[in-house]
Amino acid sequence: MQTKECTTTTSQHLKMESKRTPFFPLLLLFFFTLSSVMARHPLKSNREPLLTYIVHVAHPNTPPTTSQARWSYHESFLPLTTSSSAEPRMLYSYETVVSGFAARLTEKELKAIEFKPGFLHAHPDRLVSLQTTHTPNFLGLDSNSGFWKASQFGRGVIIGVLDTGITPGHPSFGDQGMPAPPTKWKGRCDFSSSNCNNKLIGARTFVSGSKSMKGDAAAAAAAISPADDDGHGTHTSSTAAGSLVTGANVLGNANGSAVGMAPLAHIAMYKVCDGDDCADSDILAAMDAAVLDGVDVLSLSLGSPSAPFYADAIAIGAFAAVEKGVFVSCAAGNSGPNASTLSNEAPWILTVGAGEMDRTVRSTVVMGDGGDSVFGESLYRPRNYVPVQWPLVYPGANGDPNAVLCGNLTGIDVRGKAVLCERGGGIARIAKGETVREAGGAAMILMNQGIDGYSTLADAHVLPASHISFADGLLVKAYINSSAAPTAAISFVGTLLGTPPAPVITSFSSRGPSLASPGILKPDIIGPGVNVLAAWPFPVGPPNAQVPAGPTFNIISGTSMSTPHLSGIAALLKNSHPDWSPAAVKSAMMTSATIVDMTGGLIKDETGGAADFFAVGSGQVDPSKADEPGLVYDMGTGDYVAYLCSALGYTEAQVRAIAGRPVDCSGYAKMTELDLNYPSFTVNMRQGGVVETMRTVTNVGEAKSSYGLVVVAPFGVKVTVEPRKLEFSSVGETKSFGVRFASANATKLRGMRFSGGFIQWVSMKGVMVRSPIAVTLYP
Repeated sequence: MQTKECTTTTSQHLKMESKRTPFFPLLLLFFFTLSSVMARHPLKSNREPLLTYIVHVAHPNTPPTTSQARWSYHESFLPLTTSSSAEPRMLYSYETVVSGFAARLTEKELKAIEFKPGFLHAHPDRLVSLQTTHTPNFLGLDSNSGFWKASQFGRGVIIGVLDTGITPGHPSFGDQGMPAPPTKWKGRCDFSSSNCNNKLIGARTFVSGSKSMKGDAAAAAAAISPADDDGHGTHTSSTAAGSLVTGANVLGNANGSAVGMAPLAHIAMYKVCDGDDCADSDILAAMDAAVLDGVDVLSLSLGSPSAPFYADAIAIGAFAAVEKGVFVSCAAGNSGPNASTLSNEAPWILTVGAGEMDRTVRSTVVMGDGGDSVFGESLYRPRNYVPVQWPLVYPGANGDPNAVLCGNLTGIDVRGKAVLCERGGGIARIAKGETVREAGGAAMILMNQGIDGYSTLADAHVLPASHISFADGLLVKAYINSSAAPTAAISFVGTLLGTPPAPVITSFSSRGPSLASPGILKPDIIGPGVNVLAAWPFPVGPPNAQVPAGPTFNIISGTSMSTPHLSGIAALLKNSHPDWSPAAVKSAMMTSATIVDMTGGLIKDETGGAADFFAVGSGQVDPSKADEPGLVYDMGTGDYVAYLCSALGYTEAQVRAIAGRPVDCSGYAKMTELDLNYPSFTVNMRQGGVVETMRTVTNVGEAKSSYGLVVVAPFGVKVTVEPRKLEFSSVGETKSFGVRFASANATKLRGMRFSGGFIQWVSMKGVMVRSPIAVTLYP
């Protein structure tokens, strides 16, 4: 099962707030374990249960010339026992991203298929969960000059979004000033003709897999509208490529003009989620259709737990998409800040983490009449609200975990009081406020757990509330303990811009090292993913909220929100550099990213300390610098096949499941993950050891150019690069350089485990090409 959080995933629609918080319909949720998401067909008497399997098979000797011929070929693998079934067994016959099909089978039927000539591999379907008025300005984009204008705002590029659907008619999807779709577009719109236009050019639904897994065979066969009944897909689509809408706000906050990163790009929506569930089989079907339809970028705010790439539907579908020149951007996940919690780790995918920007919607907690104050965040301010000092209570003082988390306040007197609640425990932030309100509480102060540190979020609460940091929560607790009659008031300051430091890695953003491929640094990059304003289908806030007239927007957070920012920027680069490969676009973003915040210090994380590369990747995207990267680390799918065979040691059958064609692994030279021509370096070495590798860069800047070397070595590691100067005489020319990493001995390193630095090539005109180095040291 997948969660809403990325650009291409199997039913991974990772709508998560963090690994510690229950599902909240606006945010990415954590991953579900395989056992919890493989929904079985209800058992009846002695009937064997049906499961959905994705079955990989060899291409037929004579390629089918029609979709019906392909369907018949795939159907020929099904045992005769399936022909008498009352439930349709074949769900999808894939054409492009996978050589195979999805079908409902018993375990015995699957075993029978395994003996048929042409069978390659099968795995159970999984479900996944789902994972702006200011962000263009925050990222340095100006509509009147520079890269945004030069890239024609993504004009003519098609972004395929896999999500919960879309809301046609919302002004963010208006087509004023939009060109007609390019002639290569082959897709369709399953809304009425009046709902699609030159902005929203495609809308299709793929939910048969998730419906079947829930035992709803009739619904699986029915036509389902691509309309968004959740909000997540509307939000991500408008973030990537929404049209300009003036006067956008949420409950009066964050006023401004909402616009997507590529406002002249076209949107094609592929609805792959049934509620919060998105099935691998559906995601593969949607990716299959999107590539055939002619999209240029795939954006998936979805994700599932780490898995080998041959068992990861998003990785498989993305490989085929990249081979066709489609750029794929996916969410890193919302299970941070714990290590190795990533989704979407394949090196051919751009894996996107989430950072905070310099906008906050401030609510202030004042302890006592004229007492100390702490700053928090909230979107909702009641009508005609006047701050008053309420009696302040901490239900958790009795030691009951339910009371600490405000999951149940039965028997606790909170009527007319401000209630201090702690974040987490599988209870959504807004739901905690609902519990307080239902118990008669007047207000809520929501404090972080220690693991969340200083990361706070602005939510549309149902009562006066303020989300404060862990440190400030301790101050409130201390005040309660020191006062015989503690009181507190909440005042609402509203939207503040330019609040330092920014960007900051938020606590929920998933971290490396990668489990599927520890030798590749992930996430690749971060983008704005906290308090992001974008289009929304429904009114926001409690029923009595004063909702301004006009189109509805919402502010939500997650790597689901950062991913479409990068997808939109990829569309801008596709317009500006139509000849660049997906790897070149990715390299340009990564090597030009910034690693410092607005104060000039290193980007920080939720603790207030410097974030490491397993959190920030290459840094925060800088769109304008990505347009002129100077040098790129380019690759093709042949390089990835060599990496799968030699570096990861996959069998030829496993590699074939990913590549979709026969592979002879014996023909590839021995290599490690570090040898992949990636724009970053992940070095796993023993203390006192030496590791060497090579890289090749391609000149995409000025024809005659020269680059000098700057090295900031990780602590305890000596880095040697040869040559130290790269000279180019033409565009497209390549140069290679060798890198040697030598670790100090264990005595000098005193048990140190991780260390970071970077290699940077700098041109005579100041173009900087930076590659992070993340070193893991073993005794």
